[in-house]
Amino acid sequence: MQQRRIGSGGIEVGAIGLGCMPMSHGYGLAEQDDEESIRAVHRAIDLGVTLLDTADIYAFGRNEELVGRALHGAGNGSGSAARRDEVVLATKLGLVPGEGWYRYRNNGRPEYVKQACELSLQRLQTDRIDLYQLHRVDPEVPIEETWGAMAELVSASKVRALGLSEVGVAELERAQAVFPVSSVQSELSLWTRDPLAEVLPWCQAHGVGFLAFSPLGRGFLTGMVEVARLGRDDFRAANPRFTAQAAERNAALLGPIRAVAERRSATMAQIALAWLLAQGPQVVPIPGTKRTKYVTENSAATELVLTTEDMAELDALPPAAGSRY
Repeated sequence: MQQRRIGSGGIEVGAIGLGCMPMSHGYGLAEQDDEESIRAVHRAIDLGVTLLDTADIYAFGRNEELVGRALHGAGNGSGSAARRDEVVLATKLGLVPGEGWYRYRNNGRPEYVKQACELSLQRLQTDRIDLYQLHRVDPEVPIEETWGAMAELVSASKVRALGLSEVGVAELERAQAVFPVSSVQSELSLWTRDPLAEVLPWCQAHGVGFLAFSPLGRGFLTGMVEVARLGRDDFRAANPRFTAQAAERNAALLGPIRAVAERRSATMAQIALAWLLAQGPQVVPIPGTKRTKYVTENSAATELVLTTEDMAELDALPPAAGSRY
């Protein structure tokens, strides 16, 4: 698989990454299968998908534990050897359990940063995190304080590089003045294009990697999601873009994607990922899945080069109905 660079520190990853969140968080308890998820991680590594992305808030630590098991062989039921050194391991901090429907609150206090890192290292069964990302900036704590505490983890050799998630250019500039930003992780896809205006150009100008989460529109852009059948424990059921009314309007996005896919003998998911890869060498899509089938399908998108005609049709898609959250 072709390689892409994250930041100026020499970290290279496969052009497609793997979002591990769906393996244990957000998409329905009934469909979770740890052993299949571990097989999916191993299949990804075999295909050259080297960036694995998780977070300490996903299933309140259980997702990190699952990734740790997948990378260390012992006790994962697969009988495989440890594969930690074959991947770039990325995780996040900055969200902690809260109250209300969202269930999370921000925490960017420096003392929490150090505690969170130690817990993540334990759950991941590793002595270093390759890419440590601030999940959300805490509005109650100056970003310079949070980022400075994270930079100390690099000095202590517990972390290799630092990234931010869901931030604007002003926050990026403030962080960059304290310690180099290696990556930005935000939602970017055919139905969420906001970062194209300012954040992605900033990344391109500063040699910063852009990790595109939900690159398949939480599955909607594959044309395979039946909104009416989403379970109550699937967070998409309450997502504004997945209401019956919004989904009906958003169905207009699928026809052009399907047409390009048929013309290129590809799946809709591969077309959506190829469009992202064409946005620039800084962009690394991290589609989330827990199935080996989809890991294989997604990784093949790196072999697909869209034509000028393809890109024009996809660029002309209308905006999505409904807010992101």
